[in-house]
Amino acid sequence: MTGRITPEHFVALTSANPAKLFGLWPHKGVLAAGADGDVVIIDPRRTTTIRHEMLHDNADYSPWEGFICQGSIRQTLSRGRVIFSNGTFCGVAGQGRFLRRAPFLPQPFL
Repeated sequence: MTGRITPEHFVALTSANPAKLFGLWPHKGVLAAGADGDVVIIDPRRTTTIRHEMLHDNADYSPWEGFICQGSIRQTLSRGRVIFSNGTFCGVAGQGRFLRRAPFLPQPFL
């Protein structure tokens, strides 16, 4: 998993650019004072097979069912609290915070 893109480009593609696109920058997509500070820790040596039962959505199927991904999410932190660890959701219902989106304004992407 090396040599294809830099870690910085990966963060831009998966975090910073989507936050800008959806009008959530700088509250999302950046680790900085005043931002939400959500972090996903990935083990790049493991693989994950997507199964619908592991997803949290309102659909009864996933077009990604059976897709094998390189990398496995080990932990997710939301505003400094662990909400997912080693395959188990450990957050608390209602601890999320609604963020109002800004109107779309073209942003420079990395």
